[in-house]
Amino acid sequence: MRRTEHGAFGCVALMLLGACSLAPPLKTPQVPAGDAYKEVGTWTEAQPADRLPRDNWWTLYGNEEINALQARLIAGNPNLAASLADYAQARALSDQARAGLFPTLGLNASVQRARESVNAPLIASTTPRYYDTNILGGSISYELDLWGQIRNHVAAGENNAAAAAADLENARLSLIAQLVEDYVQLRSLDHGTKILDDTVKAYARALNLTEQRHGAGIAAGLDVSQAQTQLAAARAQLAQTLAQRALMEHAIAALLGVSASTFTIEPAIVDINQPHIPGGIPGTLLQRRPDIAAAQRRMMAANANIGVARAAYFPSLTLGGTGGVESTAFSNWLTAPSTFWAIGPNALLSVFDGGLRRAQVAQARAEFDASAANYRGTVVTAFQQVEDSLATLNHYYDAAVQEKSAVDAAQRTLNLSMALYVQGATDYLTVVTSQTALLQTQLQALDLDTLQLRASVDLIRALGGGWEQSGQSCDVGNSACPR
Repeated sequence: MRRTEHGAFGCVALMLLGACSLAPPLKTPQVPAGDAYKEVGTWTEAQPADRLPRDNWWTLYGNEEINALQARLIAGNPNLAASLADYAQARALSDQARAGLFPTLGLNASVQRARESVNAPLIASTTPRYYDTNILGGSISYELDLWGQIRNHVAAGENNAAAAAADLENARLSLIAQLVEDYVQLRSLDHGTKILDDTVKAYARALNLTEQRHGAGIAAGLDVSQAQTQLAAARAQLAQTLAQRALMEHAIAALLGVSASTFTIEPAIVDINQPHIPGGIPGTLLQRRPDIAAAQRRMMAANANIGVARAAYFPSLTLGGTGGVESTAFSNWLTAPSTFWAIGPNALLSVFDGGLRRAQVAQARAEFDASAANYRGTVVTAFQQVEDSLATLNHYYDAAVQEKSAVDAAQRTLNLSMALYVQGATDYLTVVTSQTALLQTQLQALDLDTLQLRASVDLIRALGGGWEQSGQSCDVGNSACPR
């Protein structure tokens, strides 16, 4: 309190030159960070730059259906509409706070017929009991912002509005990323359905072969039972995949804000490009994250609110004036003798409030501490998410290369085992084992391709939704990229 008073008295000396602010200097919390990404490239300390134009990053996947679904999401998603309304509300609150910077003007008019009480004090015998009063007047009021209370209130409102704008952009980024991930998963299930459908047909042919050989007395009934088991298991897995696809289609419908009962994406095997990301991935990309920008702006708003709370310790000074004309008759209403006016300052200071102002300052400081901690946590999480995505892309790429080799080897093994079985050189268990191994490696290879695409979406989301192209770009996960 004593330090606050000394600062206030210093401001009084500058009152004629301009108002001061009692908000403390903004102290951004330190965030522990390394000199480079652990997985790839270098980075610099992030500063909010959420107003930089973002690329249409979803177009990097080279799929027109994703582009069309994105447009429908922007137009119809209910969560995005709610975020837009929240931003409009924050913008309106900011405008309300800014109105305090300007004087308030008012006009009033009245036409009345009045009766004076006979028993009223100071009533003379000549005072009329009945009379008319006609008034036309105006007033002006302006509060001098000596302690920066209004300006800090405006600053808090503007920063909260900016935070709401960043929230809106973050909701947009998150929803589009979720849409792309869901679409990638949907098409992966379509591809998995194709693999399982081909597998079911192959297993049906194998079952037919074992039945023919059993009928000819060449194969045992155990071969037929094993072939029937493989076929039934593949059909069950196919049915489960179709169920998962239906759920994913319903999830996309919900993102678009349409009824799942009327929404359909036809099954198809489509190509989805693995996007190109600039080599090195400069750390300035973290500046684009809207959630970091929102956290910082809320911290700035909380800091301004400390100034608002501290200003309540000092008097408020309002300049006001009224004036107009008043008369008992319209005939002399607008003449000079009918005019009235009053002008002068008004000062107000709360002398005792039972600790209210002290508690309000403590609350404002606590809110700032919370917002600063949230900002720090958001930045730390941002670095974690980038590192997670980079690590996932690198290791999934290596795993996918090995898994594709495993698919080729499993296919050769199945071809050889089937040929040996037809020649009677091996039992059908070897064929079953080869069939199982091929199906598993095919589905695992598909899963790794899907995980790479989803990891690329996570990386773009972690980087704030795109980047400025600079330098040479490379394929995500390519061994030629910086690692």
